Amino acid sequence: MRCPYCGNEDTQVKDSRPTEDNTSIRRRRFCTACGGRFTTFERVQLRELTIIKKSGRRVPFDRDKLVRSVQIAMRKRPVEQERIERMVSGIVRRLESMGESEIPSDTIGKLIMEGLSSLDPVAYVRFASVYKNFREARDFEEFLGELSGPGRDEGDDDR
Repeated sequence: MRCPYCGNEDTQVKDSRPTEDNTSIRRRRFCTACGGRFTTFERVQLRELTIIKKSGRRVPFDRDKLVRSVQIAMRKRPVEQERIERMVSGIVRRLESMGESEIPSDTIGKLIMEGLSSLDPVAYVRFASVYKNFREARDFEEFLGELSGPGRDEGDDDR
């Protein structure tokens, strides 16, 4: 493993242990050249996944990009990082177990929406605003109206 500080390829593993959800191995490493310490993670990868974008372009699946998009939606929300990581790991497992090596980006968006809906309603709406490409306040109103379900008319305020 190359040192992120000096680029040296001679690093040593000082400690290895499974993560709390047992989906990866956390390794503490030490660089013999500069003395830098850093952490790496090792995860199981069942197959190489390719994402088919809406434009038709194909790109390799990037778990880190998935994590970043979820973390943006979860910013300043009271949800433990462990729960977020479990959700992301679950999405990746589902993608890998679909049996397809090429997956439409829409499928990933739907899985994220599904996961966020049970994790945090505000993060769910934040992600939906980007995923569904909201352009104006009315788009939010319509989406929130769908969330609250039928039977909630504008005159039901009880004011």
